[in-house]
Amino acid sequence: MPFWVNTAVALISFGVSAATGIFLIPLLKKIHFGQTIYEKGPAWHKSKQGTPIMGGFMFIIGSAAAIAAGYALYRFRHADMAAVPDNSGLYRLLAGYGFALLNAGIGFIDDYIKAVKKQNLGLKAKQKMIMQFIFSCAFLYVLYLLGDHSTEITFPFFGNVDFGFFYYPIMVLYLIFLTNAVNLTDGIDGLCGSVTVISGLSFVMLCAAMGEWEYSIYSMALAGGCLGFLIWNLHPAKVFMGDTGSMFLGGSICAIGFALHEHLLLALIAIVYVLDALSVVVQVTYFKITKGKRLFKMSPVHHHFELCGFSEYKIVIMFSSVALIAGIAANLIYNIFR
Repeated sequence: MPFWVNTAVALISFGVSAATGIFLIPLLKKIHFGQTIYEKGPAWHKSKQGTPIMGGFMFIIGSAAAIAAGYALYRFRHADMAAVPDNSGLYRLLAGYGFALLNAGIGFIDDYIKAVKKQNLGLKAKQKMIMQFIFSCAFLYVLYLLGDHSTEITFPFFGNVDFGFFYYPIMVLYLIFLTNAVNLTDGIDGLCGSVTVISGLSFVMLCAAMGEWEYSIYSMALAGGCLGFLIWNLHPAKVFMGDTGSMFLGGSICAIGFALHEHLLLALIAIVYVLDALSVVVQVTYFKITKGKRLFKMSPVHHHFELCGFSEYKIVIMFSSVALIAGIAANLIYNIFR
């Protein structure tokens, strides 16, 4: 993949995403699609009451435009070559992006209910889980139809371990967990978007090493779109991505990792999301075991740092740094052990 193609993809995604905010934010304000702040959250978050949600449409639209343009450029580059790529890569790309859009649909329903009822509660957890279960099963089935029949997971130092039939239920749970983990990370201005920019770029490097050019385009479009969104979302945020955006990002991160069939490297690149989600599990478990005591001042753990006096900017920089280190480590591991 020529450098200029990925650069064009990033610029298109960035530009379309940023420009969409000019029209989308006033529209969301006009129809009163604002955030209702959770009563038990940090007190200073009350000032964010009414901030428009569903800003995730910015990078959804931006990434879609960039992927279409990037793939067209990719195919045009091969037009006069003897080895013209087949459509298998395109089908896998569409499967991954479709999975992300389905998750965005869940998030949209959630956001819409919040906006209409003016509460910080949307879909019930059971409703969301059922839809995620169906979409995750469908995604794995489509990947199977497209040729991914492997039930092996690669472990550094140990090699491949075949899980057989159990691979699929484990992966469905993995998809649901990681998608929701990304959703949980969206709790501070600029946090989820910034971390996803780093994760997207980490996947670009991994895709390049694996020769996965279609997903290199997807990863770059994701990073560029989130960067354009951050113009409007960095503290103080003028718009939130909402569950529409965070569920799309969760679906995208999962789709890329699963399309590459690199489950453990996916977990490493997504380590910030994973740790943020696990902090909730740890908090709830500790609370029940100790009968009312808390390990963190608040979970997810980014709110713990807030209550410890960290500014939102400092938390974003700190978490993004962890994501950067993890992304570099994932690429080093792949290049050393493959």
